Amino acid sequence: MYRALILLALLGGMTCIGCHRNAKRTDATVVFLIESSPTNLDPRIGVDAQSEHIDELMFDGLVVRDASYRFAPGLAQSWEQPDPLTLVFHLRPGIHFQDGRLLTSRDVLWTLNSMHDGTLITPKAASYVSVASIAAPDASTVVLHLKVPDNFLLGNLSTGAMGIVPEGSGRDFWKHPVGTGVFRFVSQETDKEVVLERDSQSWENLADLGTAGSDSVQRVRFAVVPDAITRALELEKGSADVTSNALPADVLPVLAAQKSLKVESVGGTMVQYLAFNTVDPILRDARVRQAIACAIDRERILKTLLGGRARLTSSLLPAHHWAWAGDVATYTYNPARSEQLLDEAGHRAGANGVRLHLTMKTSTDDGTRLLAATFQQELAKVGIALDIRSYEPATFVQDLTRGSFQMYSLRWVGGNEQPDIFGYAFSSARIPPRGANRGRYRNRELDAFLDDASRSTDQSQRRTDYVQAQQLLARELPAFNLWYQDSIVVHNQRLTNISISPSGSFVFLRTAKCLPQS
Repeated sequence: MYRALILLALLGGMTCIGCHRNAKRTDATVVFLIESSPTNLDPRIGVDAQSEHIDELMFDGLVVRDASYRFAPGLAQSWEQPDPLTLVFHLRPGIHFQDGRLLTSRDVLWTLNSMHDGTLITPKAASYVSVASIAAPDASTVVLHLKVPDNFLLGNLSTGAMGIVPEGSGRDFWKHPVGTGVFRFVSQETDKEVVLERDSQSWENLADLGTAGSDSVQRVRFAVVPDAITRALELEKGSADVTSNALPADVLPVLAAQKSLKVESVGGTMVQYLAFNTVDPILRDARVRQAIACAIDRERILKTLLGGRARLTSSLLPAHHWAWAGDVATYTYNPARSEQLLDEAGHRAGANGVRLHLTMKTSTDDGTRLLAATFQQELAKVGIALDIRSYEPATFVQDLTRGSFQMYSLRWVGGNEQPDIFGYAFSSARIPPRGANRGRYRNRELDAFLDDASRSTDQSQRRTDYVQAQQLLARELPAFNLWYQDSIVVHNQRLTNISISPSGSFVFLRTAKCLPQS
């Protein structure tokens, strides 16, 4: 569908409403197309993909995660754990915020305490419930005293998961965020754009002085363009430079054929999933959820809708992760099994063939709506009438947070690379606003597995806990994991040195080179 429309537009010289071809930009300015505005650029609060990706450019955590999911120094040049209930961090000297203030331990205390003590209402608060108190014995040392051992705390203190903000930053910090990252905030306008500039004095840019020259990306304009066809046309015309994981698969060959553009991809860790409201009168029955899973032909969707740029999955974790489990219940396409499960659940077909009615909520993103329409066709074959309701992104997210839905589909981006994702998404203690258990799933057995894993110092025992958790989730199916989606970047040829992240982050902008615009 999209491919035909793009071809028609290119051949017919279709004018793109809302294009930014007249926008003023220097050769070192990159126009980056995103589907929606970030909901909150305060790294203590924003959890949507756009917020986290842009925040990761402006802010730093105490530690960073490498490609193997191990931890390395971030703002903290070193750390030690003298006992299971104490973590001591030693900050790098001479790091400044983008407004010139020197980073000290007081900023770290303020950041963590504001999330921990209720100063801010944030879904990230539950990530720090293990912290009993925080101390700053001197300007460069931070000591965390824990209530219980917490194997996830380093991950929750890493760049991308959070960012250190200046002492005194309040609830309106998101309007003018100030961090220590490679890029600094310039401006934002909801539903239009976010503008960042490279901070030449940031500690990372100073450290990379030998490699980050004048040909590095100096300015980024994140332009909000909700329509997929418009995004593709702006790239083709050269009025935009790059977009990441924001185009339907069937337009990629069309764009790849353009001399000015390049399509690059790597196997991704982003998981597309279908979530259920487990307190809904219909969907609280696991058999109905399993029936829906059996009614969806994922293989066909991968070939037709995604152009083969994805791989089936049964877990939220990347397949090469140490805690990943392959020995779980799976749901291959089986309409007969789906109908049997619906019969067992008491939903027999009526005279018109319809067994039950469900509603799926989506954002106004074209790709999401197309996927929902595909589910609608699949489910109709087994007697499930699916109604689709689309909302503006802010309203959509608000409804999910309140639990005002029956079904929805989103992607886990980045956060699913650590096993605490199971607690964040399914623990009884992580129902919003304390986490992302939007489906209100509650299971004491799962909570026990996750609690044991979070406290155990024996990795083999932790793996056993996570395997059992994944097996339980696969049987109960509070959400159906669909596929790992490839991470795909489409960019103008003037951008080089693009290193794509499997998680879909925008960190490639840190090292990308920007040739003069022709």
